[in-house]
Amino acid sequence: MDQSFDGQREDEEVELVFRRHIIALRKGFYLLLIPFAVCSIPALVWPVDIRLFYLAFGGLGLGLLLFAYHWVGWHYTYFIITNQRLRQVKQAGLFGRSVIDLGLGKIQNVSYEITGFTGEMLGFGTIVVQTYVGDLVLDRVHQPNKIYNKLQDAVTKAGGGVDINEEIA
Repeated sequence: MDQSFDGQREDEEVELVFRRHIIALRKGFYLLLIPFAVCSIPALVWPVDIRLFYLAFGGLGLGLLLFAYHWVGWHYTYFIITNQRLRQVKQAGLFGRSVIDLGLGKIQNVSYEITGFTGEMLGFGTIVVQTYVGDLVLDRVHQPNKIYNKLQDAVTKAGGGVDINEEIA
């Protein structure tokens, strides 16, 4: 692939870049609609006064600001699978960012779960990457089954994972 990212090593190739499902923005959508709906009620009850429509537009503006805050967090949170590691870049608010790098050779197990009707219908779920140190949980991921397969392939190529026959011997 022709993709690159900040902190990429010279011999590292990007296998897959993905982000959370759009359902992760549902709180932002609520924060967009609720102020607009509440501020529109006076204009609907008393449609004679044109100034009340300005209140509705003010509610829409407030809702757009709140939505933009959540959208930045969603858009700038992403995951990168390379031939050497799994990287999670997580945006927290407007100015906070955390990065987690996990070498593919350190991954012991990968599993995914799609729960509930909405997860099944909209195609989002949770991927759990297990290591000796702990678990890395990638929640509300779009098409977790496809990402799981790509991650499993990358871990196998890198020589990670636990071979059952190797543990028994």
